[in-house]
Amino acid sequence: MPQPLARIVEQLKREPSRTGSIVITVFGDAIVPRGGSVWLGTLLEFFKSIDIDSGVVRTAMSRLAADGWLERDKVGRNSFYRLAGKGRQTFDAATRHIYDPQASEWTGRFELLLIGTGEGRDAAREALKNAGFGNPLPGVWVAPSGVPIPEEAASAIRLEVSAEDDSGRRLLSESWPLDRTADAYLKFMKTFEPLRGWVGRGGRMSDIDAFTARILLIHHYRRVVLRDPLLPTALLPADWPGRAARVLCAEIYRGVLAASERWLDRNGTNPAGPLPAAGKELARRFGNP
Repeated sequence: MPQPLARIVEQLKREPSRTGSIVITVFGDAIVPRGGSVWLGTLLEFFKSIDIDSGVVRTAMSRLAADGWLERDKVGRNSFYRLAGKGRQTFDAATRHIYDPQASEWTGRFELLLIGTGEGRDAAREALKNAGFGNPLPGVWVAPSGVPIPEEAASAIRLEVSAEDDSGRRLLSESWPLDRTADAYLKFMKTFEPLRGWVGRGGRMSDIDAFTARILLIHHYRRVVLRDPLLPTALLPADWPGRAARVLCAEIYRGVLAASERWLDRNGTNPAGPLPAAGKELARRFGNP
């Protein structure tokens, strides 16, 4: 394993266990584009590459299934998993945020949503959080005007406010912890910059190492970018690190994608046999033509 990747794996081991989160990353990033279902053995082979015990993985899979994130199919003695409705909806929203965020034209106004205490409140809050809305006060959610509103929050009371005065700027600062998000981007870049250098220099990497690099890259990037409301440039500091972090992530992802897909070609299995090839949307991630 290349030294820059080995250091990332060692850092992961020092953190609290995130096996379940990594499982969701594997499905959303690599399995959904190839049909959505995968043999447990494929997952165990990957986790062995980052020295996570099979018992830990099996426990995480069981918890994710019990919590409604995964569905399991048994074929003989083999178990196959796919994202359940809850997991698929969550990652579908996250996919747009991670790989293909849409530039927004800011109108100088914010959209306010007021969420009541009735049925569906928790689902609305989770959907708004995943869509990048800020939450300055209990029951109040905010985003630049024009941002799409999730279906789960369709019944919210909607208002528009101007952001061109001191109150608007205060609303901005209290809705999103931009300082913390900026620090998280800088930490992400510090962690992955050596790997970008290795990939950029054409350093040798096995197919399993390429798959490992791809999954850990998106696992770390997802944890940061989903906190980022992707505000219009006019509302961001001039030195906002989110732009540089996205470029770094895109360069590594493109550099390891082909080899990581070769590993899936050889090791990925669903109930019908080898995983089907990914569609063209995979190659278009991070703005590729």
